[in-house]
Amino acid sequence: MKKTDSGPIIINSLADYHALVGIPKPEHPLISVIEVKCNPDMPDLPYDKLIMNFYNIFLKRDVSNALFYGQKYFDFSDGIMGFSLPKQVFTLNREADFSKISGWMILIHPDFIRKYELSKRIGSYGFFSYNVNEALHLSEKEEQIIERIMTDIRNEYRQPIDAFSQDVIISHLEVLLNYSNRYYNRQFITRNSSEEDLIVRFEELTKNIFQQELVSQIPSVNEIAGQLNVSSHYLSDMLRSLTGMSAQQHIHNLLIEKAKEILLTTNLSVNETAFKLGFEYPQYFNRLFKSKTGLTPAAFRKELTHN
Repeated sequence: MKKTDSGPIIINSLADYHALVGIPKPEHPLISVIEVKCNPDMPDLPYDKLIMNFYNIFLKRDVSNALFYGQKYFDFSDGIMGFSLPKQVFTLNREADFSKISGWMILIHPDFIRKYELSKRIGSYGFFSYNVNEALHLSEKEEQIIERIMTDIRNEYRQPIDAFSQDVIISHLEVLLNYSNRYYNRQFITRNSSEEDLIVRFEELTKNIFQQELVSQIPSVNEIAGQLNVSSHYLSDMLRSLTGMSAQQHIHNLLIEKAKEILLTTNLSVNETAFKLGFEYPQYFNRLFKSKTGLTPAAFRKELTHN
Protein backbone atom coordinates (compact mmCIF):
# COMPACT_ATOMS: atom_id res chain seq x y z
CA MET A 1 0.00 0.00 0.00
CA LYS A 2 1.45 3.34 -1.09
CA LYS A 3 0.65 6.78 0.29
CA THR A 4 1.27 9.77 -1.91
CA ASP A 5 2.00 13.23 -0.46
CA SER A 6 -1.50 14.53 -1.12
CA GLY A 7 -3.39 11.30 -1.60
CA PRO A 8 -4.97 9.16 -2.84
CA ILE A 9 -3.97 5.89 -1.22
CA ILE A 10 -2.80 3.44 -3.87
CA ILE A 11 -3.65 -0.16 -2.96
CA ASN A 12 -1.78 -2.78 -4.93
CA SER A 13 -2.73 -6.00 -3.16
CA LEU A 14 -5.86 -7.54 -1.72
CA ALA A 15 -4.02 -8.03 1.58
CA ASP A 16 -3.38 -4.28 1.77
CA TYR A 17 -7.07 -3.54 1.23
CA HIS A 18 -8.11 -5.99 3.95
CA ALA A 19 -5.61 -4.41 6.36
CA LEU A 20 -6.77 -0.90 5.46
CA VAL A 21 -10.42 -1.57 6.30
CA GLY A 22 -9.62 -3.74 9.34
CA ILE A 23 -10.82 -7.18 8.25
CA PRO A 24 -8.95 -10.53 8.42
CA LYS A 25 -6.35 -11.36 5.80
CA PRO A 26 -7.72 -12.66 2.47
CA GLU A 27 -8.01 -16.44 2.19
CA HIS A 28 -6.71 -16.27 -1.37
CA PRO A 29 -4.01 -13.77 -2.44
CA LEU A 30 -5.64 -12.88 -5.80
CA ILE A 31 -9.40 -13.07 -5.23
CA SER A 32 -11.52 -12.18 -2.22
CA VAL A 33 -15.25 -12.20 -1.57
CA ILE A 34 -16.14 -9.88 1.32
CA GLU A 35 -19.48 -9.77 3.10
CA VAL A 36 -20.09 -6.13 3.97
CA LYS A 37 -21.63 -5.80 7.44
CA CYS A 38 -22.85 -2.98 9.65
CA ASN A 39 -20.10 -0.66 10.80
CA PRO A 40 -21.04 2.54 12.64
CA ASP A 41 -17.58 4.00 12.08
CA MET A 42 -15.69 4.61 8.91
CA PRO A 43 -12.14 3.20 8.78
CA ASP A 44 -9.59 5.76 9.97
CA LEU A 45 -7.98 6.47 6.61
CA PRO A 46 -5.23 9.07 6.15
CA TYR A 47 -6.86 10.22 2.91
CA ASP A 48 -10.38 10.12 1.48
CA LYS A 49 -9.39 8.91 -1.99
CA LEU A 50 -8.52 5.33 -2.88
CA ILE A 51 -7.06 3.80 -6.02
CA MET A 52 -7.33 0.01 -6.09
CA ASN A 53 -5.17 -1.77 -8.64
CA PHE A 54 -7.63 -4.62 -9.07
CA TYR A 55 -11.18 -5.22 -10.26
CA ASN A 56 -13.98 -4.49 -7.81
CA ILE A 57 -17.57 -5.71 -8.12
CA PHE A 58 -19.86 -4.62 -5.30
CA LEU A 59 -23.44 -5.04 -4.13
CA LYS A 60 -24.36 -2.66 -1.31
CA ARG A 61 -27.46 -1.56 0.55
CA ASP A 62 -28.51 1.01 3.14
CA VAL A 63 -25.72 3.53 3.17
CA SER A 64 -26.33 7.14 2.15
CA ASN A 65 -23.80 9.47 0.52
CA ALA A 66 -20.94 7.11 1.34
CA LEU A 67 -19.20 6.84 -1.99
CA PHE A 68 -18.29 9.35 -4.64
CA TYR A 69 -17.42 7.58 -7.86
CA GLY A 70 -17.78 9.15 -11.24
CA GLN A 71 -19.79 12.31 -10.74
CA LYS A 72 -21.74 12.37 -7.48
CA TYR A 73 -22.35 10.83 -4.06
CA PHE A 74 -24.73 7.93 -4.21
CA ASP A 75 -27.35 6.55 -1.85
CA PHE A 76 -27.27 2.76 -1.62
CA SER A 77 -30.73 2.50 -0.05
CA ASP A 78 -31.68 -0.58 -2.07
CA GLY A 79 -29.54 -3.17 -3.79
CA ILE A 80 -27.09 -1.30 -6.00
CA MET A 81 -24.41 -3.06 -8.01
CA GLY A 82 -21.30 -1.33 -9.29
CA PHE A 83 -18.10 -2.24 -11.11
CA SER A 84 -14.66 -0.69 -11.28
CA LEU A 85 -11.49 -1.34 -13.22
CA PRO A 86 -7.99 -1.21 -11.77
CA LYS A 87 -6.71 2.34 -11.16
CA GLN A 88 -10.12 3.99 -10.92
CA VAL A 89 -10.53 6.54 -8.10
CA PHE A 90 -13.01 6.25 -5.22
CA THR A 91 -13.72 9.02 -2.72
CA LEU A 92 -15.19 8.18 0.69
CA ASN A 93 -17.46 10.57 2.57
CA ARG A 94 -16.44 10.70 6.24
CA GLU A 95 -19.85 12.07 7.22
CA ALA A 96 -21.74 9.05 5.84
CA ASP A 97 -23.82 6.76 8.06
CA PHE A 98 -22.34 3.25 7.91
CA SER A 99 -24.49 1.84 10.74
CA LYS A 100 -26.88 -0.09 8.46
CA ILE A 101 -24.65 -0.94 5.53
CA SER A 102 -24.80 -4.48 4.16
CA GLY A 103 -23.90 -6.28 0.97
CA TRP A 104 -21.07 -8.04 -0.81
CA MET A 105 -17.97 -7.18 -2.77
CA ILE A 106 -15.51 -9.21 -4.76
CA LEU A 107 -11.94 -8.10 -5.41
CA ILE A 108 -10.08 -9.67 -8.33
CA HIS A 109 -6.40 -9.08 -8.96
CA PRO A 110 -5.58 -8.87 -12.70
CA ASP A 111 -3.06 -11.71 -12.28
CA PHE A 112 -5.89 -14.10 -11.33
CA ILE A 113 -7.51 -13.88 -14.78
CA ARG A 114 -4.43 -13.02 -16.85
CA LYS A 115 -3.98 -16.41 -18.53
CA TYR A 116 -7.68 -16.75 -19.34
CA GLU A 117 -9.71 -15.41 -22.24
CA LEU A 118 -11.69 -13.44 -19.66
CA SER A 119 -8.73 -11.08 -19.21
CA LYS A 120 -9.12 -9.95 -22.83
CA ARG A 121 -12.91 -9.92 -22.76
CA ILE A 122 -13.54 -8.20 -19.44
CA GLY A 123 -12.90 -4.79 -21.00
CA SER A 124 -15.79 -5.36 -23.41
CA TYR A 125 -18.27 -5.15 -20.53
CA GLY A 126 -19.04 -1.45 -20.76
CA PHE A 127 -20.40 -1.27 -17.21
CA PHE A 128 -16.86 -1.39 -15.78
CA SER A 129 -16.54 2.17 -17.09
CA TYR A 130 -19.96 3.40 -15.98
CA ASN A 131 -20.18 6.04 -13.28
CA VAL A 132 -21.83 5.28 -9.96
CA ASN A 133 -24.91 7.32 -10.91
CA GLU A 134 -25.33 4.73 -13.66
CA ALA A 135 -25.16 1.87 -11.18
CA LEU A 136 -27.23 -1.26 -11.60
CA HIS A 137 -30.47 -1.35 -9.60
CA LEU A 138 -31.40 -4.91 -8.62
CA SER A 139 -34.66 -6.51 -7.63
CA GLU A 140 -34.72 -8.70 -4.54
CA LYS A 141 -34.63 -11.84 -6.66
CA GLU A 142 -31.71 -10.52 -8.69
CA GLU A 143 -29.82 -9.67 -5.51
CA GLN A 144 -30.26 -13.26 -4.34
CA ILE A 145 -28.82 -14.60 -7.59
CA ILE A 146 -25.77 -12.31 -7.37
CA GLU A 147 -25.22 -13.19 -3.70
CA ARG A 148 -25.42 -16.90 -4.51
CA ILE A 149 -22.75 -16.61 -7.21
CA MET A 150 -20.46 -14.63 -4.90
CA THR A 151 -20.84 -17.16 -2.10
CA ASP A 152 -20.19 -19.98 -4.60
CA ILE A 153 -16.91 -18.28 -5.52
CA ARG A 154 -15.96 -17.94 -1.86
CA ASN A 155 -16.86 -21.54 -1.12
CA GLU A 156 -14.73 -22.71 -4.04
CA TYR A 157 -11.53 -20.95 -2.97
CA ARG A 158 -12.08 -22.24 0.57
CA GLN A 159 -11.86 -25.79 -0.75
CA PRO A 160 -8.50 -27.59 -1.02
CA ILE A 161 -6.87 -26.29 -4.20
CA ASP A 162 -6.61 -28.69 -7.13
CA ALA A 163 -5.94 -28.42 -10.87
CA PHE A 164 -9.52 -27.27 -11.52
CA SER A 165 -10.01 -24.72 -8.72
CA GLN A 166 -9.10 -21.63 -10.72
CA ASP A 167 -11.05 -22.80 -13.78
CA VAL A 168 -14.18 -23.25 -11.65
CA ILE A 169 -13.84 -19.77 -10.12
CA ILE A 170 -13.30 -18.22 -13.55
CA SER A 171 -16.48 -19.94 -14.72
CA HIS A 172 -18.39 -18.44 -11.78
CA LEU A 173 -17.00 -14.99 -12.61
CA GLU A 174 -18.16 -15.32 -16.20
CA VAL A 175 -21.65 -16.28 -15.01
CA LEU A 176 -21.64 -13.27 -12.66
CA LEU A 177 -20.70 -10.92 -15.52
CA ASN A 178 -23.26 -12.45 -17.86
CA TYR A 179 -26.04 -11.95 -15.32
CA SER A 180 -24.85 -8.37 -14.78
CA ASN A 181 -24.95 -7.78 -18.52
CA ARG A 182 -28.50 -9.15 -18.66
CA TYR A 183 -29.65 -6.96 -15.77
CA TYR A 184 -28.13 -3.82 -17.27
CA ASN A 185 -29.91 -4.40 -20.57
CA ARG A 186 -33.12 -5.01 -18.65
CA GLN A 187 -32.57 -1.75 -16.79
CA PHE A 188 -32.26 0.17 -20.07
CA ILE A 189 -35.63 -1.23 -21.12
CA THR A 190 -37.56 -1.00 -17.84
CA ARG A 191 -36.36 2.49 -16.90
CA ASN A 192 -37.78 3.92 -20.10
CA SER A 193 -38.77 7.36 -18.82
CA SER A 194 -35.29 8.37 -17.68
CA GLU A 195 -33.57 6.73 -20.64
CA GLU A 196 -35.97 8.29 -23.15
CA ASP A 197 -35.29 11.67 -21.57
CA LEU A 198 -31.58 11.04 -22.05
CA ILE A 199 -32.15 10.18 -25.71
CA VAL A 200 -34.14 13.40 -26.21
CA ARG A 201 -31.39 15.48 -24.60
CA PHE A 202 -28.73 13.67 -26.68
CA GLU A 203 -30.62 14.35 -29.91
CA GLU A 204 -31.22 18.00 -29.04
CA LEU A 205 -27.58 18.54 -28.13
CA THR A 206 -26.16 16.91 -31.27
CA LYS A 207 -28.69 18.58 -33.58
CA ASN A 208 -27.86 21.97 -32.10
CA ILE A 209 -24.18 21.40 -32.81
CA PHE A 210 -24.80 20.59 -36.47
CA GLN A 211 -27.26 23.46 -36.90
CA GLN A 212 -24.45 25.94 -36.29
CA GLU A 213 -23.22 27.92 -39.28
CA LEU A 214 -19.73 26.50 -38.77
CA VAL A 215 -18.88 23.34 -36.80
CA SER A 216 -15.49 24.08 -35.27
CA GLN A 217 -14.87 20.43 -34.38
CA ILE A 218 -16.76 17.18 -34.81
CA PRO A 219 -18.15 16.35 -31.35
CA SER A 220 -16.75 13.23 -29.74
CA VAL A 221 -18.84 10.76 -27.78
CA ASN A 222 -16.85 11.67 -24.65
CA GLU A 223 -17.69 15.37 -25.05
CA ILE A 224 -21.39 14.71 -25.60
CA ALA A 225 -21.55 12.26 -22.69
CA GLY A 226 -19.80 14.79 -20.44
CA GLN A 227 -22.43 17.43 -21.21
CA LEU A 228 -25.15 14.87 -20.43
CA ASN A 229 -23.42 13.89 -17.16
CA VAL A 230 -23.07 10.22 -18.08
CA SER A 231 -20.10 8.12 -19.16
CA SER A 232 -19.46 7.49 -22.84
CA HIS A 233 -19.82 3.72 -22.35
CA TYR A 234 -23.19 4.10 -20.65
CA LEU A 235 -24.47 6.50 -23.32
CA SER A 236 -23.48 4.20 -26.18
CA ASP A 237 -24.82 1.07 -24.48
CA MET A 238 -28.12 2.78 -23.67
CA LEU A 239 -28.55 4.08 -27.22
CA ARG A 240 -27.58 0.73 -28.73
CA SER A 241 -30.06 -1.07 -26.49
CA LEU A 242 -32.98 1.26 -27.29
CA THR A 243 -32.22 2.35 -30.88
CA GLY A 244 -29.88 -0.30 -32.27
CA MET A 245 -27.13 2.28 -32.87
CA SER A 246 -24.22 3.51 -30.77
CA ALA A 247 -23.66 7.17 -29.90
CA GLN A 248 -20.93 7.38 -32.56
CA GLN A 249 -23.28 6.05 -35.22
CA HIS A 250 -25.92 8.63 -34.23
CA ILE A 251 -23.37 11.44 -34.49
CA HIS A 252 -22.16 10.23 -37.88
CA ASN A 253 -25.72 9.95 -39.21
CA LEU A 254 -26.51 13.53 -38.18
CA LEU A 255 -23.26 14.71 -39.71
CA ILE A 256 -24.02 12.98 -43.02
CA GLU A 257 -27.52 14.46 -43.13
CA LYS A 258 -26.04 17.92 -42.59
CA ALA A 259 -23.46 17.22 -45.30
CA LYS A 260 -26.21 16.26 -47.75
CA GLU A 261 -28.05 19.49 -47.00
CA ILE A 262 -24.92 21.59 -47.69
CA LEU A 263 -24.06 19.69 -50.87
CA LEU A 264 -27.55 20.13 -52.30
CA THR A 265 -28.35 23.69 -51.19
CA THR A 266 -25.04 25.56 -51.49
CA ASN A 267 -22.22 25.99 -53.99
CA LEU A 268 -19.53 25.07 -51.47
CA SER A 269 -16.92 22.66 -52.80
CA VAL A 270 -16.52 19.23 -51.23
CA ASN A 271 -13.40 20.43 -49.39
CA GLU A 272 -15.19 23.54 -48.12
CA THR A 273 -18.08 21.36 -46.96
CA ALA A 274 -15.67 19.13 -45.07
CA PHE A 275 -14.07 22.10 -43.30
CA LYS A 276 -17.50 23.59 -42.52
CA LEU A 277 -18.45 20.34 -40.77
CA GLY A 278 -15.32 20.30 -38.61
CA PHE A 279 -13.13 17.90 -40.60
CA GLU A 280 -9.46 18.76 -40.54
CA TYR A 281 -8.75 16.54 -43.55
CA PRO A 282 -11.28 16.35 -46.44
CA GLN A 283 -10.27 12.78 -47.30
CA TYR A 284 -11.70 11.62 -43.95
CA PHE A 285 -14.99 13.32 -44.83
CA ASN A 286 -15.01 11.63 -48.26
CA ARG A 287 -14.34 8.24 -46.69
CA LEU A 288 -17.07 8.57 -44.05
CA PHE A 289 -19.62 9.92 -46.53
CA LYS A 290 -19.02 7.05 -48.95
CA SER A 291 -19.20 4.47 -46.18
CA LYS A 292 -22.63 5.79 -45.17
CA THR A 293 -24.17 6.51 -48.59
CA GLY A 294 -22.26 4.36 -51.07
CA LEU A 295 -21.29 7.50 -53.01
CA THR A 296 -18.55 10.09 -52.72
CA PRO A 297 -19.81 13.61 -51.86
CA ALA A 298 -19.11 14.75 -55.43
CA ALA A 299 -20.96 11.78 -56.95
CA PHE A 300 -23.89 12.31 -54.55
CA ARG A 301 -24.20 15.96 -55.54
CA LYS A 302 -23.93 15.16 -59.24
CA GLU A 303 -26.51 12.36 -59.10
CA LEU A 304 -29.15 14.32 -57.21
CA THR A 305 -28.71 17.68 -58.92
CA HIS A 306 -29.00 16.12 -62.39
CA ASN A 307 -32.15 14.12 -61.63
